[in-house]
Amino acid sequence: MKEYRDMSVTRRSVLGAVAMAPAFLRAGKPAGIRIREVRHEYEDFLYRTPYKFGNSVVDRVTLLNVHCVIEDAAGRSSAGFGSMSMGNMWAFPSKMGYAATLGAMKDLAARIATLTNEYKEMGHPIDLNVALEPQYLKAAAELKLSDPVPKLCTLVTASPFDAAVHDAFGKLHKVNCFRTYGPGFMQHDLSHYLGSEFKGEYLERYVLRTATPSMPVFHSVGAADPIVAADITNPLNDGLPETLPDWIVRDGLLNLKIKLTGDDLQWDANRVLTIDRVTTETQGKRGVTKWSYSLDFNERCPNIDYLMGFLRMVKEKAPAGFGRIQYVEQPTKRDLKADRANVMHEAAKLLPVVIDESLTDVESLMLAREMGYSGAALKACKGQSQVLLMAAKAQKHKMYLCVQDLTCPGASLIHSATIAAHVPGVAGIEANSREYVPAANAAWEKRFPGVFTIHEGKMNTRLLDGPGLGAVA
Repeated sequence: MKEYRDMSVTRRSVLGAVAMAPAFLRAGKPAGIRIREVRHEYEDFLYRTPYKFGNSVVDRVTLLNVHCVIEDAAGRSSAGFGSMSMGNMWAFPSKMGYAATLGAMKDLAARIATLTNEYKEMGHPIDLNVALEPQYLKAAAELKLSDPVPKLCTLVTASPFDAAVHDAFGKLHKVNCFRTYGPGFMQHDLSHYLGSEFKGEYLERYVLRTATPSMPVFHSVGAADPIVAADITNPLNDGLPETLPDWIVRDGLLNLKIKLTGDDLQWDANRVLTIDRVTTETQGKRGVTKWSYSLDFNERCPNIDYLMGFLRMVKEKAPAGFGRIQYVEQPTKRDLKADRANVMHEAAKLLPVVIDESLTDVESLMLAREMGYSGAALKACKGQSQVLLMAAKAQKHKMYLCVQDLTCPGASLIHSATIAAHVPGVAGIEANSREYVPAANAAWEKRFPGVFTIHEGKMNTRLLDGPGLGAVA
């Protein structure tokens, strides 16, 4: 009898709770949302100083800003916002030239906007993106260009549309996006997207409900950046640091991302040795004994032998400096299927080797892992939906994780920081817009000062648990 009374009380409690619950929970299966409207616009900014990576030099940025309105089955609506640097020199390397590739991305953005506006099915934001991405890729293939649009370029162009939908979804439910990845909001578990090894698991298992309070920041040292005062040929005199020691002192830097060329072994080794020497002197004056480097070749190394020769040279000439290398990013060509000989197993025995330009989907992640890559660079510019699915897959296979940006300013940096702060195990976040295009941060700095002002080498991410993606447009 006691068991019956307990069951009846529990039943009344449950019925009462259900009556008070939102409609999307009472239905038994989460009700999705549909996209009612999207619109996009652009902002242009000049860099305060050029940024060299690989064989490219960038001195300007076009931001693609997307506004969207969504609605649920009950007619409730919410607005969302997404933003991303178009980054055409990185996403669409081509002999067509800067203006042509940027124009192609703008044409593609218009087509993506049309396709997104026309899509009226309901679902979770991840379901909508999974359904729309093949249409986006088809639209990119239909552009009549001398060089086809790479998949990476399509992801970058589509990413602010996806971000805006996630942002609106979180705001509709008055929670941060990273609290909308469980069975209370998603119609499918991860096996629907990632295969049977994820059966019964939801994305919430692979993200944090509450933001990590702070994240180590990797300060970028571009391949053309002056290291010391003697390297400066045209002083900026704009009140911001112009040498590496000045940046280290101002922001208390503990992590540096060093851009290398990949086509001059001696120059690359000397660049790291110089930066290590100058950093050691500067940190010694500050009483700092521990700091780290990441090395980024931007896929320019001709082969694995170049990378191994470089690592041997640095280790021989500066063993302490070599010990400070935390990981190496994308040494060789991004087309892994066409470059199967350049496996990373030998290098990965020494330190994590992270995939970046090659990483466009879960399939490429698994191919990279097969080829010896031991880590993955997560980027907001590849889309919130895809990044989170790739993050889950990478965690399942115990891969090293970091978050890199695309010189993301303003809302796109907040988005990137939100990912870094909510994915377990992320080693750090790159955030270089404060170096190269601070003007694009101006409208956001007062609302999120901890994201744009670095103290003791860290970004304050404590406040990134607001509704949606945390960046209110």
